[in-house]
Amino acid sequence: MRHRLLSLFSAATLILSSATAFAAPTIKIGALFSVTGPAAFLGEPERNTAVMVVDQINKAGGIKGKKLELVVYDTGGDATKAKQLVNKLIKNDKVAAIIGPSTTGESMAIINDVEKAGIPLISCSAGIKITEPARKWVFKTAQNDSLAVARIFDYLQKHKLTKVAILTVSDGFGQSGREQLKAQAARYGISVISDDTYGPKDTDMSAQLTKVRGSKAQALICWGTNPGPAVVAKNARQLGIKIPLFMSHGVSSKKFIQLAGDAAEGIKLPSGKVIVADVLPASDPQKKALLSFVNDYKRQFKAEGDHFGGHAWDAVMLLKGAIERGGDTPAGIRNQLEKTRQFHGIGGTFTFTPQDHAGLGKDAFVLVEVKNRDWVLVK
Repeated sequence: MRHRLLSLFSAATLILSSATAFAAPTIKIGALFSVTGPAAFLGEPERNTAVMVVDQINKAGGIKGKKLELVVYDTGGDATKAKQLVNKLIKNDKVAAIIGPSTTGESMAIINDVEKAGIPLISCSAGIKITEPARKWVFKTAQNDSLAVARIFDYLQKHKLTKVAILTVSDGFGQSGREQLKAQAARYGISVISDDTYGPKDTDMSAQLTKVRGSKAQALICWGTNPGPAVVAKNARQLGIKIPLFMSHGVSSKKFIQLAGDAAEGIKLPSGKVIVADVLPASDPQKKALLSFVNDYKRQFKAEGDHFGGHAWDAVMLLKGAIERGGDTPAGIRNQLEKTRQFHGIGGTFTFTPQDHAGLGKDAFVLVEVKNRDWVLVK
């Protein structure tokens, strides 16, 4: 891969370009990813994937004869920094579109900036508030947390588990998940009988889990991103908590299993299909794209392509389709993104409308379980 790496803004801020120089004008795409910091497990595979896919597009001749130029900044997972950097992309780099950021808090922080500038944004974050209500210039590829909650509650209802405890991280992702868990519970005949939170940097959740153990909860749902949920898994095992433990899609990568170790065994969570791509039926419309992504990523980075890198794959490929159909101006890209129909990506099958800039249904998620330090489909 040929790309330029320059130090900008700070040691942790990067610009990556898919090639050293182009003879013809390029289409400049911005990206904001948390490549370093606590959300690096999201941002690093997103950055890797975006660079990989842009390079593949350019090697195949670009889009309508123009190469893509990818400008990537590392936000470190910081919403204030994301806001500074999005304005750098808009005003200095003059990008035609932006993908990312990696987290819900960062995405919410920059929405007004892209709306004001009229630059299409495809967020890689899951919070439902990013695209509800629908905003003219904002789209997303990460599956809504509302869909993830519905997948868990479907399972609980089927197994007649009606009393749950929830433990959510006190950040944008956790707050959005908590709201959905509480909002949807009654629809499934479920009561939330214990509702507690933990901090993003907390290293022991024994106090909250002791309350859960003393309650009549039949299942525990933890909503967060690494490393907190792994701590919850370990503490729950140490405390002898036997009720089923569910995690959010925020930990659907092998990193969670590595962090939680033996305590991950038996944990269930909703996930995009990428982590079980090899066992999907041949008739699944996503399977071709999923296997292509997984194999390409493994070949290039000697690691498994995951749910999070998939968000960036979808974002770049959605932009590619929009540019092919509508040109490379911000308005042309936005208009064609909104007309996307039945795009079989990594996160699901996307159909955007003026009212729906998330574009996915409940079938974007499968329920998976950790068995023998690997993921298996829950039937």
